[in-house]
Amino acid sequence: MSDNEFIIGQRWISNSEAELGLGIIKKVEGRRIEVFFPAAAETRFYAADNAPLSRVVYSIGEQIQTNDQRSFTIDAVQTVNGCLVYQGETSENDSISIHEMDVDSQVHFNQPQDRLFAGQIDKNNEFELRVKTLAHQHKLHSSSVFGLLGPRVQLLPHQLYIAHQVSQRFAPRVLLADEVGLGKTIEAGLILHQQLLSGRARRVLIIVPDNLLHQWLVEMLRRFNLSFTLIDDDRYQALNEQDEANPFDSAQLVLCGLTELTGNKAMQADVIKADWDLLVVDEAHHLQWHPQAVSDEYVFIEQLAQRIPGLLLLTATPEQLGVDSHFARLRLLDPDRYFDLETFKQQEAAYQPVSELIDLLSDADAYAQVTQKSVQSRLAEYLDQELLTALSVETEFEAMRAQAIRQLLDRHGTGRILFRNTRDVVKGFPQRLLHTYALDLPESLVSSDIAQLLQPETGLGDNWLQQDSRISWLIDWLKQQRKEKVLLICALADTAQQLETFLKINHGVRSAVFHEGMTLVNRDRAAAYFADDEEGAQLLVCSEIGSEGRNFQFCHHLLLFDLPLNPDLLEQRIGRLDRIGQHHDVHIHVPYYHGSAQQVLLNWYHSGMNAFESVFAAGRIVAEETADLLQTSLQQPANEILLKQLIDRTQQVSQTALENMQSGRNRLLERNSYDEDAAYQIIAELEDNTRALELADYMDDVFDAFGVEQQAHSVDSIIIEPGTHMLYEQFPALPEDGLTATYQRHKALSREDMAFLSWEHPMVFGAMDLVTSSELGNSAFCTLETYQFKAGTLLLEVIFTMHCVSERHLQPTRFLPQSYLRLVVDETGNQYQADFSEAQFNKLAGRIPRATAQELVRHARPQISRLLDVAQAASTSQQAAWIQNAVQNMTEQMHEEIQRLSALAEKNPNIRQQEIDHLIEKQQQLHQVLQSARLTLDALRVAIVTEPS
Repeated sequence: MSDNEFIIGQRWISNSEAELGLGIIKKVEGRRIEVFFPAAAETRFYAADNAPLSRVVYSIGEQIQTNDQRSFTIDAVQTVNGCLVYQGETSENDSISIHEMDVDSQVHFNQPQDRLFAGQIDKNNEFELRVKTLAHQHKLHSSSVFGLLGPRVQLLPHQLYIAHQVSQRFAPRVLLADEVGLGKTIEAGLILHQQLLSGRARRVLIIVPDNLLHQWLVEMLRRFNLSFTLIDDDRYQALNEQDEANPFDSAQLVLCGLTELTGNKAMQADVIKADWDLLVVDEAHHLQWHPQAVSDEYVFIEQLAQRIPGLLLLTATPEQLGVDSHFARLRLLDPDRYFDLETFKQQEAAYQPVSELIDLLSDADAYAQVTQKSVQSRLAEYLDQELLTALSVETEFEAMRAQAIRQLLDRHGTGRILFRNTRDVVKGFPQRLLHTYALDLPESLVSSDIAQLLQPETGLGDNWLQQDSRISWLIDWLKQQRKEKVLLICALADTAQQLETFLKINHGVRSAVFHEGMTLVNRDRAAAYFADDEEGAQLLVCSEIGSEGRNFQFCHHLLLFDLPLNPDLLEQRIGRLDRIGQHHDVHIHVPYYHGSAQQVLLNWYHSGMNAFESVFAAGRIVAEETADLLQTSLQQPANEILLKQLIDRTQQVSQTALENMQSGRNRLLERNSYDEDAAYQIIAELEDNTRALELADYMDDVFDAFGVEQQAHSVDSIIIEPGTHMLYEQFPALPEDGLTATYQRHKALSREDMAFLSWEHPMVFGAMDLVTSSELGNSAFCTLETYQFKAGTLLLEVIFTMHCVSERHLQPTRFLPQSYLRLVVDETGNQYQADFSEAQFNKLAGRIPRATAQELVRHARPQISRLLDVAQAASTSQQAAWIQNAVQNMTEQMHEEIQRLSALAEKNPNIRQQEIDHLIEKQQQLHQVLQSARLTLDALRVAIVTEPS
């Protein structure tokens, strides 16, 4: 490299805009220079004393190309009037001599050695940032909890256990059926996030009830940074008019409403034609199926399920709707396994003995029982003989007991396709407290119609608001609760509208209404107004849809203006408040007419089932068994003998139903849906991998390198904004007006207006990709203060990465022993990386002015080239060992999983052959990818030894 004397006709390259190619000095006027870049047809003006330019000088032996695309090898370089003339021979042995102005401008230096020799030398801290990024990327991708770090969610054991179990599968097909309030949407989001980040899924379709569209849209973006495109009828028509292509191919992540899809045949046809990797269906219990009658919605989802590899069904009531309905859900997941209803019922009965054996193995005196011949005989039907023999040895029993339980669950359980957690397993929920208010029955309400008895407003006429004693009670009660938010749920939309309007206009209650006749936008506005702590509504009046899908856990007063006849619907109502995230006891308020059908229904729920103050899972069974007796009692509310018979019968059926649900299949399901030890191990790994302070330090370096500005906002939070001198025009996931962010999960959970920066956030993920895919830091020059070498000695620090060309979902780098190969070599071939660790080398490395470094590189080019040859040779010897190690790691892991699934498939039909085949194919693909992998030079740093000062 020459000094910074600019002469017309010289070739220079921009340090900040290398993509412009070679530039030519066009004018030099005092302190200003004009540079033209022919390849980009762009002109730039610079101040001569600080122009971000590097002089391009090709050396003897290099091959270059002329403007007219003739290639030749340089054998001589001459200087004429400050410019260079290159001489050499073409491949046809023709002599050639050209001025540097005639060198091809279409050149881009991105290889480390090319950039070094072209004078594009980066700062030491940029080199160090690049190496750090490689290490962070490898640690992230090789983590067992990769994909679960980034979401803005509480680290709840039951949710993370299910997500970890399901997200690791190829094309998972499962039913997520946790009880109301346990967070099925979060579980689905965690699975989606991991599948998308790992590349197992790329195109996802979510179908939900229309009233939940915006909630899902916001939750996916706010909690998981997943930006779904909402395609409704209007959007579908607009896309159709714009392009002839399938509208559903316009986005990778699509969200749709079930009603609109089933009501539009053209939309149905197009969504079925599109290619999807994963389908998610919320509130799947709405898909009606019976052997003699199948709903349109079920038929449509079934068509999609047959075409899409992965399927997640979400429902809080998998069995309460009946065995037929439960079978219908499982039939969507695996029609080959669940093909006949009667066969399914028989198989369900077979889970009881397995559950009993697991309970036996869990007992304190399990060993004494296992040694009995009768128990040995029963266990022999289910366990491998080797494991059964080990259980008989007292010194081995404790170690084998857990393995035996796991084998029983794996091979004979039901949890692989169905996950259901209950509040009995997931602790920490608040209490439910029932408050009842006996009111006088209006004299004008004379009816034998059950519906009118339970919803009196339908039988009182147009002026029901003046006659209904619940209204005057409600007005007085709300005055006493002025500082509390109240969710009121009633059965009918008309009731909700009239009641809310009356309270607002006549009594000044700050209120909002929420019913099925409103648009989605207006429902969202009503919910947001209710959620506002400072100036929001005190009261939200909901029709029955308020009890499904929406979450109002910030409120802890639920007023049931009437009671539904369906016990599951009652649980859905209470579940809007009693759910994960509720920090107060839930107060349930029920006004009722004394001596009326309302009181009978209240007693049936409370005294018969305890359905208000606890989650009651057997409601459907009890409702079926007591239906006739309940109807009679509702029509004769004054008959105390009849009421006692109803309560006694309800208690009897409830106890029997709950006992049955605690044994057999449900007991197995509970065990398979949640493993406490495994769950807390996942949380421990997540906490270990969070490394918030390390991430903050890393992003500080990234922001500095790319010109992004940041400033403190408050405790644990920062403001990030585009800088005025950004290295690139846009920075990943950074809006033009900036954003406020935090690295702390607890802060992000309490401040949803802040971005949660984790190692998996799109900004961080994108920044790491930006560093490794750009040239930033891949070419550096430094001094090295040490007495270990003679002053003036050149050392070369090189970073090699394993280059594996593969599909993203294979993730071959996770089997590599480390993220990169680092070598420190001298000209004799000696290696010193053991003597100089990264930290030590960085500490000793000193800065050299760019112009000086460029000059040194120009003079020492032959020596540096020899050092590169030495490093390349050393990396080649390491390459084979790396590949062998990676192939061995991969083979062991994949073989173990294939063997396990194959063994399970012989006993448990829930193991799909498709999963096993996929693993076998994946192992073969990984073997080919890893065998063809190559160590490639990623970055280099030349060091010239100096004496310590």
